[in-house]
Amino acid sequence: MEQIKRVIRDYPAMRWGMMVLVSFLMAANYFFYDVLSPLKGTLQEQLNISSQDYGIIVGFYAFPNTFLLMAILGGIILDKLGIRPTGFLFAVFMLIGALLTAYGASEYFHQGGIGYNFLNSFWTSYSPEVKMMSLGMLIFGLGAETSIVVTSKILVKWFKGYEIALAFALNLGMARVGTALAFVIPERMAQSFNYGTPIWLGVMLLLIGFLGFIIYMIYDIRLDKQVKSNAALLDKEEEFHFRDLGKLLTNRSFLFITALCVTFYAAVFPFLKYAPDFFFHKFGMSRETAGDIASLLPFGTVVFTPIFGWLVDRVGKSATMMIFGSSMLILVHLLFSLTTFNPYILMVILGIAFSLVPAAMWPSVAKIVPEARIGSAYGAMFSLQNLGLFAVPILAGTILDITNPGVSPELIEQGARLNYTPAMLMFVGFGIIGLIFAFLLKWDDKTSGYGLELPSNTKGAKQEQ
Repeated sequence: MEQIKRVIRDYPAMRWGMMVLVSFLMAANYFFYDVLSPLKGTLQEQLNISSQDYGIIVGFYAFPNTFLLMAILGGIILDKLGIRPTGFLFAVFMLIGALLTAYGASEYFHQGGIGYNFLNSFWTSYSPEVKMMSLGMLIFGLGAETSIVVTSKILVKWFKGYEIALAFALNLGMARVGTALAFVIPERMAQSFNYGTPIWLGVMLLLIGFLGFIIYMIYDIRLDKQVKSNAALLDKEEEFHFRDLGKLLTNRSFLFITALCVTFYAAVFPFLKYAPDFFFHKFGMSRETAGDIASLLPFGTVVFTPIFGWLVDRVGKSATMMIFGSSMLILVHLLFSLTTFNPYILMVILGIAFSLVPAAMWPSVAKIVPEARIGSAYGAMFSLQNLGLFAVPILAGTILDITNPGVSPELIEQGARLNYTPAMLMFVGFGIIGLIFAFLLKWDDKTSGYGLELPSNTKGAKQEQ
């Protein structure tokens, strides 16, 4: 690949500066994705919605990526058009979706604002608030998952051959700060101002992140000029072709790591959607304290993910780390389901598990898949992952409603409590399936030669062609 002797990504300050810019947008993305979680009970009381309604709202985030395959299409668009136009387009989708979600939850809309009567004219079994917020989360999800794919390709572009695992880990760490703040801030802000205020805060953070991405684009143009590349640092013979998708689907290591991604995240992110409510009902905590405990997981990943990323860069053992992380996930959910073991300790352990697997998994994809197909590979993974993110919150809400007949928001306000055990055992099941795929991935790596157990800056015996 032709390039001048030194380009701006050769300078550590530039690499890490770009990582911070794109990671802020990802942190804002994660904040908005989780901002409704600690507000579940408040939203049910204020908007008179059920647990299933709440599950539909948060589940619709994953609808476009599950049923419209937008993460896969976004990955293909990314590989064909490049980082800048793809990232800009889907950041706009995030902003529009966030605005609609915040508007649907607002008092103005609840009291009959613009669009209320129209949405109340059809599908009357669901309230206008549920429909407007679901539409907002759908459009937000349309941009959010693909923006994560874009961020992943940016990190490969700027850090491959350097500190790629650490870059992925710090990027995830910053994103988890967004998740953590989404559990700490909303309930306090709702008490001080209005239940819709923290949702509007999420909109403002996305706007700031969008402006930061525009700044990134300026430097990305400079880098591309230096390496004389169109948008993805590829020579013509290395460009993406649609036939490359078939190569992904016949790669066992890629299929195993994708299946692990789907099942592992299905046992974590949907759980976080219900975690504050779970702690409130099972342990009798205040909603504020319940949100604080839930925040231990993302705060823990801020500490542990960079450590494990650093180890992957220097020691390797990525496949082994995924096995250990999956095992810890199962243990935590079992203890949550069947015991009253200290939730603070369990959330810290879950944070370690949630650091181990992503820190090892995402850089490993860059070993398995050539850079020409990296956007499509991440897009496929995120799209399939969203199958779990769409279905599992709805399934969890349905299980809660079925196993707690007659427990209405009014009764909960009077002291009744939900039984979360069946829903939690569902998360255990997903963890077990994920562990099986982690073992299969390590087994396949022995013959595939991708070198997942080697340090991340070491090439395996081969890479997919």
